[in-house]
Amino acid sequence: MDDLDLILNSLLEEQPEYRQLIIPSEMVGKKQLMRSLMNLRPPVPISELFLKAQDKELQKQLHEKGIVRLNQALLSPIDNRLKLWQGDITRLKADAIVNAANSQMLGCFVPLHSCIDNAIHSAAGIQLRLECNELMKKQDHPEPTGSAKLTKAYNLPSNFVIHTVGPIIINGGVTQKEESQLADCYRSCLLLAEINNLKSISFCCISTGEYRFPNQHAAEIAVRTVSEYFREYQYTGIETVVFNVYKDIDYSIYSQILECGKE
Repeated sequence: MDDLDLILNSLLEEQPEYRQLIIPSEMVGKKQLMRSLMNLRPPVPISELFLKAQDKELQKQLHEKGIVRLNQALLSPIDNRLKLWQGDITRLKADAIVNAANSQMLGCFVPLHSCIDNAIHSAAGIQLRLECNELMKKQDHPEPTGSAKLTKAYNLPSNFVIHTVGPIIINGGVTQKEESQLADCYRSCLLLAEINNLKSISFCCISTGEYRFPNQHAAEIAVRTVSEYFREYQYTGIETVVFNVYKDIDYSIYSQILECGKE
């Protein structure tokens, strides 16, 4: 039995409601089933044998995707510490990548969901959910909007993941409170990176997409907050901030704000 079959059999065995599922014969189907079952799995202990097989498989998948180093990102002429990169954040080798989490901080439980929370937890492995669960059990209350937590990154190429909870836009219009909360997300992440002596951090587009914060407005707050942080903390140890985008619309917006690609 290879690692992927061992992983699938183990996940199906511990979740009785899914035992009737047939393991696909093709590799793509197997990987999708693995991710789905990992997404659904509650934060309960698992064997070292499973973790060894899972880590080996996730490292293989990372190698297939390819690791992206920070020097591959576009440099902004407005500040040589700011960079822009479009693509899958789970490929970035930064000291920390930022995850747009929800207040439960346990990752996305919807199988194969397209949110960044799902992507990061899926690529890191189930250890990430287990660590987040321990943090939340000690805290004993949901994570407040605008705050952040640091965890290990496990099978990601980054060293750490910083999880932050962005504001959810309910009625379409953005309030001043929600603007402040989004700015707080960026400040909290930067301060957490500073405290832990991290030199590079990559931000996702916090609160856009599922949380419905307008893309342009969110990007302006993101760049402004990071720039203000650098002005306020002139002796910061943070050397590189990458704004990671996935959608073309966000790439266009950040390219303009950061003046990337201009002569």
